[in-house]
Amino acid sequence: MSKKVIVIGSGFAGISCATYLAKYGYDVTVLEKNESAGGRCSSYTEKGYTFDMGPSWYWMPDVFEMYFGHFAKKPSDYYTLDRLDPSYRIFFDQNDQMDIPAKLTELSELFESLEKGSAKKLNEFLESAAYKYKKGMDEFVHKPSLSIAEFTDISLIPIALKLQLHTSVAAHVSSLFKNEKIKKILEFPVYFLGALPKDTPALYTLMNYADLALGTWYPQGGMYKIIEGMVDLAQELGVKFIFNEEVEHIDIDKNEAHTIRTKNHTYTCDIVVAGADYHHIEQKIIEKEYRQYDESYWDKRVMAPSSLIYYIGVNKKIKKLLHHNLFFDKSFEKFGDEIYTNPKWPEEPLFYVCCPSKSDNTVAPEGKENLFILIPVAPNLEDTDIQREHYYNQVMKRLEEHCGESIIEHVEYSKSFAHKDFMSRYHAYKGNAYGLANTLSQTAIFKPSIKNKKIKNLYFTGQLTVPGPGVPPSLISGEIVAQLIKKEIKP
Repeated sequence: MSKKVIVIGSGFAGISCATYLAKYGYDVTVLEKNESAGGRCSSYTEKGYTFDMGPSWYWMPDVFEMYFGHFAKKPSDYYTLDRLDPSYRIFFDQNDQMDIPAKLTELSELFESLEKGSAKKLNEFLESAAYKYKKGMDEFVHKPSLSIAEFTDISLIPIALKLQLHTSVAAHVSSLFKNEKIKKILEFPVYFLGALPKDTPALYTLMNYADLALGTWYPQGGMYKIIEGMVDLAQELGVKFIFNEEVEHIDIDKNEAHTIRTKNHTYTCDIVVAGADYHHIEQKIIEKEYRQYDESYWDKRVMAPSSLIYYIGVNKKIKKLLHHNLFFDKSFEKFGDEIYTNPKWPEEPLFYVCCPSKSDNTVAPEGKENLFILIPVAPNLEDTDIQREHYYNQVMKRLEEHCGESIIEHVEYSKSFAHKDFMSRYHAYKGNAYGLANTLSQTAIFKPSIKNKKIKNLYFTGQLTVPGPGVPPSLISGEIVAQLIKKEIKP
């Protein structure tokens, strides 16, 4: 008989781990709290509009190819992928917008037009970013980070030095470029990693390589098509999914977890993988004596932002929008301070608009637009209907000003999603959207461990552990945990 594994949660990390374990010969069941798979990458349809509820950027396509490739599959076996060109549009002011081209030659020309000599410096910057990306992925990202010994190989020392762990993103970018627009283009991905550019190791300029070199892609039908593909693959391998099955307690006997209790059933197992919120599992689902971290530990963690999101259906086309649109029309520094340094609801937030109906005629009725508007905000804020209405009015008015046309009066559907929803739907700690901030003190061995040292057969996967937040890292997290289980507990 194969060892029975219960995976709690069906986000990217949970499904990834389940597919690897099934391939290795384990008997795998996934228990999901909500009505469908996907975790934060959920989807819903209302009035003819299909909304991706969470992730909307498809970066690092090589990670998806490697994931499906492990099972002799390709992403194209499950969904159709298109590269966006331009990759995205940036609105700097009402009459000042910039498209980021997919071709590097055109990007070099754009940089050169903004700052003389910057085309050469861009090449230098991307060469460094490519090194960090490739070496980081090959030598560091796939490690379980259970011990410093994993990183003491003398051959890794010169690599680590080139990764610029002790130089900040802001310092690295400023050493090459003076133009403020270029700086914003290169620093914006960091804001979603959970810290200011001045506090984030320059290692994470590897995200610029993912953005500018590997490109921005879109799966036709929406990001949820990835989840559907992963579920199909998992089921092909024998994984069982049970939905609307929230785990309430893990029973421990002699330092081993063997019983999972939900609202509806009791399950016995040999191994437990927690793909749900790490803090929730530790503080709510297992007894105090088996927890690795106490509440004070969690409270001291630096969290990545939460998000205030609006899902909006507009009964007409909006000319000026592309698929991805970034609104950098207010102060970066002030907004960053209001998220990270002095957390509070922002006065004039930066925001992002995804309009997938520009690339996909299946996500909105003909002649209409599907809008996903996201404002990064500090976690653990008081989330009220009054706040949501205030920011809806502010952002929609700014959107109208930038696009030069009426939009508010054409809205025929809208729904908001913020801290309270992240907590109720995903048990997200402090209502965070992106996990832990990628600061140096929260990287690799300094993240919450993938292995519970007090419970022999309890493992953790997902954005609150290694390698970190984001869709590709979550796929890798599932693989890392599955490999560790295979090593420690034979099928």
